[in-house]
Amino acid sequence: MGARAAKLRLCADGGANRLYDDFPLFFPHQCPSEVRNRYKPDVIKGDMDSVRGDVLDFYKNMGTKILNKSEDQDTTDLHKCVTYIKDSTLDQEKSNLCILVAGALGGRFDHEMGNINVLYRFSTIRIVLLSDDCLIHLLPRTHQHEIHIQSSVEGPHCGLIPIGMPSGMTTTSGLEWDLNDTEMRFGGLVSTSNLVKQDKITVQSDSDLLWTISLKKK
Repeated sequence: MGARAAKLRLCADGGANRLYDDFPLFFPHQCPSEVRNRYKPDVIKGDMDSVRGDVLDFYKNMGTKILNKSEDQDTTDLHKCVTYIKDSTLDQEKSNLCILVAGALGGRFDHEMGNINVLYRFSTIRIVLLSDDCLIHLLPRTHQHEIHIQSSVEGPHCGLIPIGMPSGMTTTSGLEWDLNDTEMRFGGLVSTSNLVKQDKITVQSDSDLLWTISLKKK
């Protein structure tokens, strides 16, 4: 899904710096100002401890809504943004809501863990964390999951990670090393460095699991 296809585009605090600085690099033969005007966020939200003043002023003048939540130091900037999206989505549309989060992985480890925690805090919403190398999303234990692999852009390396609580029984199909009522926990077996072998993967578990799969570079 491209930036233009999204119904709502948000920057979490300092994410606005990356949008401003880096997005024009994807269009080296175009004027940076034109690219920035074309791909502006609808909202910048966070505690505003990272976004630069010049970036904030630029997008504010372009009509971007600025939401300073510096009084809230108990939730991450991503949590604040997901809350905004959830509150802005009609109840009848929430079941189809999908939030893609670029730049959520690959930085400081505590930031990564905070972003992963957001997946658990909003477990009824499909949130996909993206990096240059992989994606992560939560598989709630309330469902049996079918994962349809887009082999042109993802795979083959993958993993199933029990974070928050051990998995007493997990069963899969479509992997190189499938699980069959297998227990997984930190300090024991964790399904890392697995491989997808089919276009459809099924997962059923008695605990929430993180699904991660590698992304192919163009």
